[in-house]
Amino acid sequence: MKRTTFDFDVAILGAGSAGYAAARTATTAGLKTVLIEGGQEVGGLCILRGCMPSKALLYASEVLHLARNGKTWGLKPGKIGFDFKKVMARKAAMIEDFASYRRKQLASGKFQFIRKNAKFTDAHTLKLSNGKNLTATHFVIGTGSVVSRPPLPSFDEVDYITSDHALSLQKLPKSLIVLGGGAIACELAQFFARFDVKVTQIQRSPHVLREFDNDAGAVIKTAFQREGIKLFTDTKLLNARRSGKCKVVEFEQNGKKLRAEADEILLALGRSPNTETLGLENAGVETEKGRIITNAQMRTSAPHIYAAGDCTGPHEIVHIAIQQAEIAAHNIANPRRPRTADYRLLTSVVFTEPQVATVGLTEKEATARKIPFLAASYPFNDHGKSLIMEALDGFVKLLANPKTGEILGGCCVGPLGGELIHEINVAMAKRMTVHDFLAIPHYHPTLAEIWTYPSEELSEQIPVTAK
Repeated sequence: MKRTTFDFDVAILGAGSAGYAAARTATTAGLKTVLIEGGQEVGGLCILRGCMPSKALLYASEVLHLARNGKTWGLKPGKIGFDFKKVMARKAAMIEDFASYRRKQLASGKFQFIRKNAKFTDAHTLKLSNGKNLTATHFVIGTGSVVSRPPLPSFDEVDYITSDHALSLQKLPKSLIVLGGGAIACELAQFFARFDVKVTQIQRSPHVLREFDNDAGAVIKTAFQREGIKLFTDTKLLNARRSGKCKVVEFEQNGKKLRAEADEILLALGRSPNTETLGLENAGVETEKGRIITNAQMRTSAPHIYAAGDCTGPHEIVHIAIQQAEIAAHNIANPRRPRTADYRLLTSVVFTEPQVATVGLTEKEATARKIPFLAASYPFNDHGKSLIMEALDGFVKLLANPKTGEILGGCCVGPLGGELIHEINVAMAKRMTVHDFLAIPHYHPTLAEIWTYPSEELSEQIPVTAK
């Protein structure tokens, strides 16, 4: 006999950014909601082990780097040292503030909050780790991600740290091998290098930050090598072993076998969906390599079950996770007025120095999708405000429709790139052309006015009347 009544209108798995956003949206819509979290800590990846702690530490390393290079501006800073325990203590205090606020939100009583692990036993039933069952009409899965397993079994034998461990260290290693070339690997490689750790970074792809255009990765490679990071790209990992008190990684590059030796290995080769223990097969939810498959309405293969955030992708970014969760909860509450996820304004930021930021299409993506575009760029080493700041690495780049002039994407590799990219984000949200954008006054001298140069170049190539 088919069940027709359930304990809740919607049950949400995971109390991170996606889960909380779904619970808030569902409750506001008048749905009887329960949020379930089985982790030891509450707050989600961003607050506890991701965005906030990493950026707090990265900013500390930037301040240290600027202080040590004060002679560039005629200053005499003397010998600049640091107290690493105090650096970490400040980070921990800040994270506790963020986490405590989230705990208050979760305990507000607006929805039921249960601290247990949960597993589907059928399409509408969850079995909790206390042995009790819970039923719901709809579900939103927002269980996030976990650190990916190492590529070779030998890494387990020699042991290693992950980004989770790196953000809570109380003592710095003297030397470190960083495996990976994505955002997390690059941010942490530069952080440790600026705190006097001898860093070797090994990347399997031909370029670091391979999801960006190659010119962005090239700037980061140059900056890293200037700061003393030994960077190897286009490699193949062969083995990991111990040599006395040190750890060794053996790898191949250009047909030559090489080795790197350090006190510690940081595995930063990405994260995987946290879905293994959910019993999704019992609920009819299809996955691909652990990632929950959803459509644009965030609905899974089981029509009453939705997913949001890192467990479904395709982009592991906090504001995207929140948008997906809000869409999922809205669609549960308003099935006749569904919303869909739109990644046209996808924004990505890497908080290295220089920062790397994009919105919309990259040249690589536009080419792969056969989308016509014109591109123009301008370097920071020829821009007034960045010359004053001695921030000479990088460039800004705009992509535009060659017929209409509409801005299709932007890239900023340079000082405060994560802030500057939002100019193009706003322009694209309003579907502005390069001519529209060029008409906006920009104060001089500012970093932001650098966008006017590629905009002017493209405006000269695209007729104004084309719009």
